[in-house]
Amino acid sequence: MLTPQQAAELAATQHPAPPVTESKIARLRLLATHNNPKIRESVASSYHTPEDVMARLAHDPDAGVRACVARNESTPCDILRSMAGDESEMVRGWLAVNYFVPTDVMEALAGDASHTVRSLVRWKSDLALAN
Repeated sequence: MLTPQQAAELAATQHPAPPVTESKIARLRLLATHNNPKIRESVASSYHTPEDVMARLAHDPDAGVRACVARNESTPCDILRSMAGDESEMVRGWLAVNYFVPTDVMEALAGDASHTVRSLVRWKSDLALAN
């Protein structure tokens, strides 16, 4: 019997993701400017979104778009760092649970005004200690 990781690796080798092409990047750039925030959320959730587009989406007027940037594990640390003071509790909460958020941001979020954000920081810290 395969372990979950072995099964995932086998699936990845048997069903590889299509290559990231210039046309895909061009589509992401175009869709990042779409009027529908759900479309922009999709771009903010993509691992292939260019850094300059991700930086722009980190300041999107829609909190849902910013939350997708905050929870995306491929968002560069400097962009995540710039979001630590976001007005939205939801965005700061997603930052708190993103594994790739820098330590200084986690320290700042540990003192957040929101009980929910502070609780998420503690939960993530406890989770790391348990492993």
